Amino acid sequence: MTASGTHRPSGPFREGDRVQLTGPKGRLHTVTLRADGELHTHHGVLRHRDLIGLPDGSVAANSSGHEYLALRPLLKDFAMSMPRGAAIVYPKDAAQIVMQADVFPGATVVEAGVGSGALSLSLLRAVGPAGRLVSFERREDFAEVARGNVATFFGEQPDTWSVVVGDLVEQLPSELPAGSVDRVVLDMLAPWECIDVVADALTPGGVVLCYIATATQLSRVAEYIRNTGLFTDPDASETMVRGWHVEGLAVRPDHRMVAHTGFLLTARRLAPGTVAPSVKRRASKSSYGDDDLEQWTPGAVGDREITDKNLRKRAREAARAAEGARIATASRESEHPTE
Repeated sequence: MTASGTHRPSGPFREGDRVQLTGPKGRLHTVTLRADGELHTHHGVLRHRDLIGLPDGSVAANSSGHEYLALRPLLKDFAMSMPRGAAIVYPKDAAQIVMQADVFPGATVVEAGVGSGALSLSLLRAVGPAGRLVSFERREDFAEVARGNVATFFGEQPDTWSVVVGDLVEQLPSELPAGSVDRVVLDMLAPWECIDVVADALTPGGVVLCYIATATQLSRVAEYIRNTGLFTDPDASETMVRGWHVEGLAVRPDHRMVAHTGFLLTARRLAPGTVAPSVKRRASKSSYGDDDLEQWTPGAVGDREITDKNLRKRAREAARAAEGARIATASRESEHPTE
């Protein structure tokens, strides 16, 4: 199998390629090219075979003469358009996670949970062909969607990636030796439940990063990390992205922006037996009782369930897209067998 760092989608469009089409009024459509496939809109029909063989960045017209710009989707485009089992980590947060956790080529990284695989794509690119990503996911159906999405983007499942279906706390010690993990990224409802086992897995100086949605979660995990005495003082942030309209002298902020999606909290593992210098701060409420736990239930923090029917549909979509990507990869390798 191809390692994640060597995949380079280029050349003319092939059957099985994922293509992003920009049509009239800038509306986007993402399709997997099939020899007999068609894109039907109220503007007409665009045949996939009119795109196959064209170079990336070409324009093709549909049955009504409306033109569509065809491009292979960038990672951020793919993440936003791929089938979803669980909510994705948005591109703006994925970029910050790679930077703030300092995910480097050759790193051993643990991720939990995998969700729909959006963050896995960024982490796989960052660790490169010499690294390793181990993703933990409690739900097999979510893992299935993630596998399909990752295989679609890379053309096959990278040999640098493994998905473990199960609980991180129970299975991490048996999957990876203590002190062998460089980075851990936790995207879950109650990350404080995993901090102790994460501390054992991390190498001294390693980074744990928690992606969390609400201020109450942020407070609880920060206090838990502090109380362990095993990490540096946690650092928290959020990222907001505001686009700009730029056309001639009409330069202004967009009317809409991607604001709060989640908080990022990072801390570094101390060497065994080390006590970090104390940080002077004002007193704060850091204890929790049974009543406080109600603030972290799935419903209280806005966790939404997806129906089984909807999830099965998205798993099928991801599997079909992955099969198309495998066809395109096989075609590319037959055309250039020495690459």
